[in-house]
Amino acid sequence: MTPTAIAVVAGLIGFALGISGLVALQVSARSRRDRADVQEPALPDGAADVLSVTGRAYVVVDGVDGVVRASPAAYALGLVRGHTVVHEQMLEMVGRARRNGVIEERRIELARGPFGSGGVVLDVRVAPIAEEYILLLADDQTEIVRAQSVRNDFVANVSHELKTPVGAIGLLAEAIEDAADDEDAVRRFASRLHKESVRLSALVQDIIELSRLQGADVVTEGRPVDLNRVVAEAVDRNRTPAENRRIEIVVGGRVERPVFGDPDLLVTALRNLVDNAVRYSPEGTRVGVGLRERDGMAQVSVTDQGPGIPLDEQDRIFERFYRVDTARSRQTGGTGLGLSIVKHVMSQHGGEVGVWSQPGRGSTFTLRIPQLEDAGAATGGAGAAGADPATPRSLAPAAGSGKTEDRQ
Repeated sequence: MTPTAIAVVAGLIGFALGISGLVALQVSARSRRDRADVQEPALPDGAADVLSVTGRAYVVVDGVDGVVRASPAAYALGLVRGHTVVHEQMLEMVGRARRNGVIEERRIELARGPFGSGGVVLDVRVAPIAEEYILLLADDQTEIVRAQSVRNDFVANVSHELKTPVGAIGLLAEAIEDAADDEDAVRRFASRLHKESVRLSALVQDIIELSRLQGADVVTEGRPVDLNRVVAEAVDRNRTPAENRRIEIVVGGRVERPVFGDPDLLVTALRNLVDNAVRYSPEGTRVGVGLRERDGMAQVSVTDQGPGIPLDEQDRIFERFYRVDTARSRQTGGTGLGLSIVKHVMSQHGGEVGVWSQPGRGSTFTLRIPQLEDAGAATGGAGAAGADPATPRSLAPAAGSGKTEDRQ
């Protein structure tokens, strides 16, 4: 083939390649335009407005279970963290609703905080909406379930505990009447009558306190609380009985970040721990109260020099009206409700109460409460749903260690 022919063929091949490139470029551009014209699935107009007035926590997830919209209540209840549905039970319901195209309904109980048995009871309804989206509606039934539980066991427990001081007061009144002519006997019986009436008054007050905190809702009524002030107030309320027994209360450490909760309930819990430590420590000794923070948790420890708690008793010390030593509890004026109150307060705050103790070596009781996250860290999870940037770590799920004794 002559050089001229070769040049002509090469030119034709180059021309063909150029035409092919232009065609490929046009096809690629048309494909990009077609993809750009495909709209992302969207909620129907007005759907968000309707959801906002349902009075329930709601979460809308996409085809890969990512959260595209959630109410502030969903974040407060710990259902959502960032753009993720936290609880596996809810994700299972979403999966079934997506596969079957039907509405799923179920009552579930979810952990409220990282420690203890505190939780929320929710009636959950899951339904497909708007192409690939799934809607979760959660109705908080915690208060109703709690009220039913309290009603079932409150009467039995209280009637059993009240009959002892009430019976003793009746018998002592009869004894005083029969010994009207014996001045020494009247004084002795009157002294015992006064002691039983004080015990009865303390028991009634603790029952009222326990009932009040069982009805409290820290999620909706709580606020940031400075734990250093809580400790100071609880210690101050125990100064007089401690001084009467020549017991020194020593406070050390501090925490920088607040916790989320009810300051009155937290003071009550810590006051009960310090009161127990003062009651059970020998005269002329020392009670230590320490604060520190670690891994996003505020920790308050109360150490006494009392008789300690046997290991086999430590599993029951949170029970209402349970006493490790009944005779000693009567001598110190305990009601058997103090540490049950502590347990319930910690449960309400998504925390835990723990105990280390050995007979003859005293006890250390420890409260651990989640601290509020930094505003920047919390905002990342709630911004899309309009949640409060100060959403507390205590209202998102997790777990922990320890028990406490109700020696009152």
